[in-house]
Amino acid sequence: MGNEKQHKWKALFRGQRSTLDAEHQALLTANRGAVWVHAASVGEFEQARPLIERLRREQPQRKIVVTFFSPSGYEARKNYAQADAVVYLPLATRRKAKRFLEVLQPSMAIFVKYEFWPAYLRELKKRGIPTYSISAIFRPTQRFFHWYGKGALRLLRCFTHIYVQDEASRRLLAEHGVHECSVAGDTRFDRVNEVLALTRERADGSLLPVAQFVENAPRVVIAGSTWPEDEELLQQYMEESGAKLILVPHEINEEHLHSIFLRFKGRFVRYTDIAGEKVQTPGMSRLNILQQADVLVIDTIGLLSSMYHFGHVAYIGGGFGEGIHNTIEAAVYGLPVVFGPNYHHFREAQGLIDAGAARSIKTYSELEAALNTALDDYETIGAKAAEYVQSELGATEKIYQDIF
Repeated sequence: MGNEKQHKWKALFRGQRSTLDAEHQALLTANRGAVWVHAASVGEFEQARPLIERLRREQPQRKIVVTFFSPSGYEARKNYAQADAVVYLPLATRRKAKRFLEVLQPSMAIFVKYEFWPAYLRELKKRGIPTYSISAIFRPTQRFFHWYGKGALRLLRCFTHIYVQDEASRRLLAEHGVHECSVAGDTRFDRVNEVLALTRERADGSLLPVAQFVENAPRVVIAGSTWPEDEELLQQYMEESGAKLILVPHEINEEHLHSIFLRFKGRFVRYTDIAGEKVQTPGMSRLNILQQADVLVIDTIGLLSSMYHFGHVAYIGGGFGEGIHNTIEAAVYGLPVVFGPNYHHFREAQGLIDAGAARSIKTYSELEAALNTALDDYETIGAKAAEYVQSELGATEKIYQDIF
């Protein structure tokens, strides 16, 4: 794992340096006047994506440049067809921010959620370039609202307008003198709603092996973005419940996959082993392999949001670490949602709990009770999850109409 982190840091430094090399300067120069959208990583990009694609449909003559901070975000979306250029954001020194903006000369800048880069925001303000923050959310514990955060608070006034997710964020900003702000909601809800429609179109085609795995199974748990702490609990539940499990690990490096295979012993099958025309077990058909397995491990990226189509209940990983992953990807499919204890910084998780569509757990006994309850009444509880998502749609439309 240490080598993997080291590799990511090296990729980050190489990528940031390359943005202002001759080749990338030519690319940025060719897209001068573009709408510049910056996202930290894949999750934030998905929040920007509905707005980018709405702009591309409505105003195809506009140029769009997307920047990323993280290597994982850049590598996943470097070939994104709806943008005219996708590059790393150069390290945010005053000199590099000035140089980047001199080369690109964007017509406006859009930052997603928690992205507040002092050098860039000050230079954008100095140049009079309209600058927006979308899907932002603020809490009293953030540095902006402490005695030592006055400089950071002034930074927020560099934005032309801040579109926040909820009224609590708007009031908090207003109390601290930031008034160019309005409640628009979270564009992720619009994105997961789009993905829902796309998944249903392909569910019986390219995802046929998954459909075969769950065929006639009365109890199917989809576990998304899991970590070892999550998998330990799920292993015990699978041994006692008889349910089928589609497991989508957050990390799919060989070390993590090996630990999963040891944990579930001979009861699993890897997606990459059965997704092709040929299977790796002589004398057995793909259908036989899938129906005899209890656990389907999705050992490739990009399929998680599609997996929720095939389940009855969703378990979202990360709650025993820094925080849970995306819950609304599952809720939009009308699935009850279960997750670990670290969810309090996620507005949508609390919203699902308040709607009666989700439960947080700390122990195995709580997990067992939550999953059993959800599986026994998944249609009723899942309907509440879907209703909650539908009630939160519309952020993209509001922001688009205001900005463009």
